Amino acid sequence: MSLDTPPTPRPRSRAIYLLPNLLTTGCLFAGFYAVVAAIDKHFAPAGMAVFAAMIFDGLDGRIARLTHTESYFGKEYDSLADMVAFGLAPAIVAYQWGVVRIMEFGHYWGRFGWLACFFYAAAAALRLARFNARAASADKRYFEGLPSPSAAAIVAAFVWFSSEGEWREPGLTGLIAAFLVTATAGALMVSRFGYPSFKQFNLDRRIKFVYMLFVLLFFVAIAVDPPSILLAMFGVYALSAPLLWAGRRIRRLLRGAPGAGA
Repeated sequence: MSLDTPPTPRPRSRAIYLLPNLLTTGCLFAGFYAVVAAIDKHFAPAGMAVFAAMIFDGLDGRIARLTHTESYFGKEYDSLADMVAFGLAPAIVAYQWGVVRIMEFGHYWGRFGWLACFFYAAAAALRLARFNARAASADKRYFEGLPSPSAAAIVAAFVWFSSEGEWREPGLTGLIAAFLVTATAGALMVSRFGYPSFKQFNLDRRIKFVYMLFVLLFFVAIAVDPPSILLAMFGVYALSAPLLWAGRRIRRLLRGAPGAGA
């Protein structure tokens, strides 16, 4: 071999692909555990498991990019795990927590209850399919429709918040609330509203010291009352896009009204 010929780089070992796929498996396991815990009426652990799935889901892609182990297999596996953890699991958790009890108020109420949970699961599947189909051309700064992990977080935090302490069966108000939260989260997933993705946020960027204090206070608040803070945080995020859209529509109507700006 000529001395001027650069040495052929050794192929990267396939064993490194194990790490991101193990994290994806952790996401899948957490979603499966949430279903099992809900069936056993352990609703607070079921809600926690959905948030554990979110942590694994957030890590697998980052680790794959950092270690240059991204693959088509990993992408497809991640979508399937997301469907279980953020599509099926929250729907079953909500159904087991209270929606199943709504049939006691009438046969048709029962149908509406499980159909609301199925609508959520179907919306999550559609949301994931749309994301995968448009990933190459989509604006990375925004998500089209509420991301499925955020929708799952709202449902899981609601059930977790409502199950703190010794669990008791929800009354009619709780059943209606579970019905509305699940159906609304599903509708926002398949909506056209734009949600900031925060993918442009650089963890290596320098920030002011006061911002670090806000971050620390935020984590302290979560540690003090996790379900309440998480429900409020993801609820505000979910409602932000439709509220901003409504605000823009109102401003346009006011500008176009007779005498506006006079």
